Amino acid sequence: QEKSSRLSAALFGEDCEITHDQLYELLKYAALGRCHNATQPSWCRIYHQSQLAGVVVIVLHEMSQLHFYKFYLQFKHLRKVFRHRFTLTPSTNFLASLYGEGANLKPQNTAQGLTSTSSECFPKSSDLQCDPIIQKYGEKKRGLTSYTLTLEEQKRNDYPIKGSPGCKGYIYTECDQQRTDSSPLFGLDCEMCLTAKGNEVTRVSLVDAQGQCLLNELVKPESTVVNYRTRFSGITKKMLLPVKTRLPDIQTRLKKMLPHDAVLVGHSLNADLQALEMIHPSVIDTSLLFARNEGRRFKLKFLAKAVLGKEIQCEQKLGHDPAEDARAALELAQFFIEQGPAKVAELNLEMLLTTEKLAEFENKAALQPQGCRVQKQLNEPPHLSKPCFLDCLQVTGQKPLLLGRQELDSSGLCQSNLSTSNKQILQRALEDVPLSTFSIIQFSLGPEYIASHLLAGLCEKVRSKLTDMLTIYAGPFEESFCLKSVKKEFGRCGPIQSLTVVTETYQPYVCIQYEVLEAAQLAVESLNGAEVAGSCIKVQRPVTAAMLDCDVLIKELELDVENEGVIYVAGLKKSLTETDLQEKFSQLKDLETLFLPKDLQSGKHRNCCFLKFQKSQSAVDALEVINGWMVKGSKLRSRNALASGHLWRWIWQMKHSNGKQGGNVLYEKMEQLCDSEQYLRKKVKKLDQHIKKLYRSLQNNTLCVVLFPGVN
Repeated sequence: QEKSSRLSAALFGEDCEITHDQLYELLKYAALGRCHNATQPSWCRIYHQSQLAGVVVIVLHEMSQLHFYKFYLQFKHLRKVFRHRFTLTPSTNFLASLYGEGANLKPQNTAQGLTSTSSECFPKSSDLQCDPIIQKYGEKKRGLTSYTLTLEEQKRNDYPIKGSPGCKGYIYTECDQQRTDSSPLFGLDCEMCLTAKGNEVTRVSLVDAQGQCLLNELVKPESTVVNYRTRFSGITKKMLLPVKTRLPDIQTRLKKMLPHDAVLVGHSLNADLQALEMIHPSVIDTSLLFARNEGRRFKLKFLAKAVLGKEIQCEQKLGHDPAEDARAALELAQFFIEQGPAKVAELNLEMLLTTEKLAEFENKAALQPQGCRVQKQLNEPPHLSKPCFLDCLQVTGQKPLLLGRQELDSSGLCQSNLSTSNKQILQRALEDVPLSTFSIIQFSLGPEYIASHLLAGLCEKVRSKLTDMLTIYAGPFEESFCLKSVKKEFGRCGPIQSLTVVTETYQPYVCIQYEVLEAAQLAVESLNGAEVAGSCIKVQRPVTAAMLDCDVLIKELELDVENEGVIYVAGLKKSLTETDLQEKFSQLKDLETLFLPKDLQSGKHRNCCFLKFQKSQSAVDALEVINGWMVKGSKLRSRNALASGHLWRWIWQMKHSNGKQGGNVLYEKMEQLCDSEQYLRKKVKKLDQHIKKLYRSLQNNTLCVVLFPGVN
């Protein structure tokens, strides 16, 4: 959250999940600007980076997304001030990319009995065997088939897979012939624009093994373009006006052009194939081929310069050239195959990226002829240490501040910190953060709160409460009531997970569990006291101790800053397309985004959508207009949004995850859990106060990020 609004990002619906690479990109550019090969993040933009007063990262150790929602009401300040929230994909060692891989984070007892940590901040030179490329492929040269992604690797990296539920309707290239080391390579790259549907292809390039361009075609998207992303795609509205080519045309042409044993090469090729809605069985992904630690990836621009001596994606040009990018990825794969892993590891790419030698390297590369391949001297000792912010900042002369488990002494090296209570850390932060351009402030719950049974109990409680909030009971009905008409009526409020008849009562009731919070709330608000299936019914949520504060929680969720200007609309017929909805809702004033949630397993659209407006008042006005609207014979219902994208995705994951904790063991620990939870609630409230004080002390134009890294 910036104290001045200079950060823009796509934050709606499925864009709310980011990787550690993406977070690292953001922090690196915010802290370093264009120094040390830092570039604008790929997923958002920081405007006027040079005017940033500083970057502050607050780490809440032992806390995860589970804690945020369990203690949602206690995080009063955090949820009201920090407008942008993301689910961070799990990683065992992300903090190492901030502190440095050499950090030794073993707790040591201090005189005060508090937890502290000593570490050596700067990693030492490693043996070549430690290079991730050598660890993955070994040192010997291999044929190209050794570098194609396995089916498991494709699944793990979100490649479209034949028969996968999310790839229904995708075109299969039918290139099923057995691959050999002499199979032909083809470079592929696409440029995309953001449309109402998501990322859609606007340009496709295909090059052969000789670098000859076989295809370089503009494509007209099916849906309305929301953002041309001209700075990256090079595509403008004017360019697409005369274009007649559509995605099916490109799919047909690619299918005809590729021989049956073709191997496609690209950089993060999964995104291109997903946008093309095509499935190809044999691929080489250069972002994975040039392996790095912790799952991080080199950018294509950097690899082209460091390995091939080529300048691509130059800022003087308007957008990327997909033919140039496809050719660069192809040549990188050819270089890797021809030279072998050992020669690639000897390039010391990490060193080139993160030390002062990068500047020397850039000068040398500029003097070399186009296409010249740069290689380091074989007798030069390798330096394969993983980059960290502390390294980069030290080189630029900035003094980073690290408070909590470890600190920096005057020389810039980490030292143990004896003052590690949260209160002491806050006091030091209030004094020292204004003097530093990059600060990492670490607060901790304490190791006593990460016991497995306590976490399992906490998880079970949150799962149980979410289930209760998504569940409603309706009735009583007549003995011979029509269940189908009940399901139809309640289905108009939103997607139903399950519906069962309760027969233990004098008259039958139905128990309905919805998939989104808004649907359950809409059912309570609109159908309580209504006549359904010939009976005047009561609609209510389960009455349990955990649900006593449900109304308060619903109200707070509704007022959450993430839900400002967002409304929920239900009752959509599944036959309605995005184009239909865009057409209908386009008359609403200040509409910014239309988002159709998908089933995370089947990929199908739900019978509801979310509308985001530029102004809150426009959302209020839209609610009055939409309720009762008819769209192709379907009557719409709407209300204020309760769950932002990352929350409903998380709810889905919570509901579908199987708790490993045995029931008897769990209940044996419940008493201990209740005592811990009460104390934990107070501790979380205190942490929220600490964040409030620290945030208020920051200068304007400070980028502040709060991390919930969990225990792993």
